[in-house]
Amino acid sequence: MAGRGSRLRPHSLTVPKPLIPVAGQPIVHRLVKDIAKVLKQPIEEIAFVLGDPAWFDDDVVSKLEDLAKSLGAKASIYRQDKPLGTGHAIMCAKPSLSGPAVIAYADTLIRAEFDLDPTADSVIWTKQVDNPEAYGVVKLNANQEIVELVEKPETFVSDQAVIGIYYFKDVAVLKGKLQEILDENVMNGGEYQINDGIKRMMADGKVFKTGTVDEWMDCGNKDITIETNQRMLGFLKADGEEQLVANSAKLENSKIIEPCFIGENVVLKNTTIGPFVSVGNDSLIENSTVKNSLIQSHTSIKNANLDQAMIGNHVKYNGEFKAISIGDYSVLE
Repeated sequence: MAGRGSRLRPHSLTVPKPLIPVAGQPIVHRLVKDIAKVLKQPIEEIAFVLGDPAWFDDDVVSKLEDLAKSLGAKASIYRQDKPLGTGHAIMCAKPSLSGPAVIAYADTLIRAEFDLDPTADSVIWTKQVDNPEAYGVVKLNANQEIVELVEKPETFVSDQAVIGIYYFKDVAVLKGKLQEILDENVMNGGEYQINDGIKRMMADGKVFKTGTVDEWMDCGNKDITIETNQRMLGFLKADGEEQLVANSAKLENSKIIEPCFIGENVVLKNTTIGPFVSVGNDSLIENSTVKNSLIQSHTSIKNANLDQAMIGNHVKYNGEFKAISIGDYSVLE
């Protein structure tokens, strides 16, 4: 999670993208918990690869340590000082690369239910897509084993897109191949890629299988993040596992159209919220109608009619704009 999330600006200017809340929880928190559910086994360690300490500061580290602790695991913090690709990022966590491991990119969310294939040396998680030419996809043999990774194929290879989550029975094997990549300075697009290490494992006869997810949700930009918030709220409502409206929320002549997430100490006055709205802690919304939107904490919104809006923390907004994207500490009055 070392990237700056430039496509999600202005929201990622003050908060690292993986820590932006979606449906009430930071993206990386939901991802780690969802992976833990799929694995169905204890997790000993969670290694986080962060960027510049000035950006991923002590507060970020503390929250990640708390996340690991909540799952009974220890947290290990590593830094990628230069954006040299996925393979390089993984190797920044070299001391943790041994035994069974999952590697995941922290800007995506999933819904999945499957058992890891014990015969596989590795599992690459995929999602069936309608337009495989827009993705990196896997090529399968007759035994449904992955034999090739193809980036944005011009002719049909398969409709199983790689989503950026991988399981390795022994991740030290990948570490060895990525070390070769670094030593030989093998770069694609000016970066060291995980795919080059995986291809060398395949060449050695390692067995790769797919683990297909039911849902794959991205948080790459504002519009996609709002869509992901909507979908996640729908899933959480159907599951009934999380309390989506805090007991401390106060409603004055207001209505909530589910599903919505309403955080602690939120005040709604003469307002209709929902469906598919997330509101962070300690926010005030007054004389407004809000739907299909994502609003963070400590924000005041008045006289608004919002749809497909994404609003950051500590914002003051008073107006009649509609589809908006406002970063932290902004004032529109």
